Amino acid sequence: MRTSPTRLSRALTRTALLVVTATAVAATAACGGTGSGGSGGQTVTVYSADGLDAWYKTQFDKFRAETGIAVDVVAAGSGEVVNRLEKEQSNPQADVVVTLPPFIQKADAAQLLQPLGVDTSAYPATEKDPNGKFVSLAGNYLNFIANNSVDASKLTWDDLLKPEYRGKLQYSTPGQAGDGTAVLILLQQLRGKDGALDYLKRLQVNNVGPSASTGKLQPKVDKGELLIANGDVQMNLESITSKGSEFGIFFPASADGARHTVALPYFMGLAKGAPHAEAAKKLMDYLLSKEVQQTLGPDAFAVSARTDLAAAPAAGSGPTPAALLQGVQVVRPDWTKVLADLNGDVAAYEKAIGG
Repeated sequence: MRTSPTRLSRALTRTALLVVTATAVAATAACGGTGSGGSGGQTVTVYSADGLDAWYKTQFDKFRAETGIAVDVVAAGSGEVVNRLEKEQSNPQADVVVTLPPFIQKADAAQLLQPLGVDTSAYPATEKDPNGKFVSLAGNYLNFIANNSVDASKLTWDDLLKPEYRGKLQYSTPGQAGDGTAVLILLQQLRGKDGALDYLKRLQVNNVGPSASTGKLQPKVDKGELLIANGDVQMNLESITSKGSEFGIFFPASADGARHTVALPYFMGLAKGAPHAEAAKKLMDYLLSKEVQQTLGPDAFAVSARTDLAAAPAAGSGPTPAALLQGVQVVRPDWTKVLADLNGDVAAYEKAIGG
């Protein structure tokens, strides 16, 4: 999530292996469905970047109860989702694709998507593809996490270079993980491309090593094996709230005190050659509805891009993405340009850190 397009394609993954999400509705559960419109008994397959598992389980159970259509989820890293689509072009298995940028743009560029075929008029132009190939399913943002033994409230980017974090800091690898790629992109925005590479070269002294999975860094920080790691708001808030993880969320400050993040929405598209396209459209329409989107905050710790939910109050008393982002400047990159430069940028990154 290498130095050649072929190696980079193999490496684009947040996790090394695809796994069927444990909480997913199993394909075999579709048998005996009594769906409407002739859809009973069908199973829609969703290839998704990991992180939304619990929310998926709740919503897919409700969807099946309403339609008789079951949902099978294959969860993996952002890049691996696209890699699998590429490998299966001659025999498509996925119906719906959910992944982070720039990997959804990569799927589109590789002609692995088709027009959504659902109403996205409630979503602003900045949150969907102008050609109708994908739309924001759930808003998310890059952050870092720190073990509770660390006071991360005032940590700066330069603080992360201190010797006290040697062997106790790790970030997921740019080009392999969506969140890791976002680290490189944010540093490019803040320091320029050369400045970003210079910083990451110096940070490499403290870095434990490559990691294809951002999610796997969470338990390490929780246990104190790591003191600092990167993450994203949705995944980390879910872990703190649902699993009791012992870490805090922070956004490193620049020298002037300003804190920044990169918007990393889970984008959703319809796979080209989807075996169950009509059932998939019903699922996408359901997930994009106001009723389901308004559950993103309390149930998934994510943000809806729907214009009619922009002013919706946060539910519950726990931490929210909106509260975390107070005073943090959100960077929204040109993902098409990011994708165009990605091979070269990853090659330059690997050279800089001695990879």
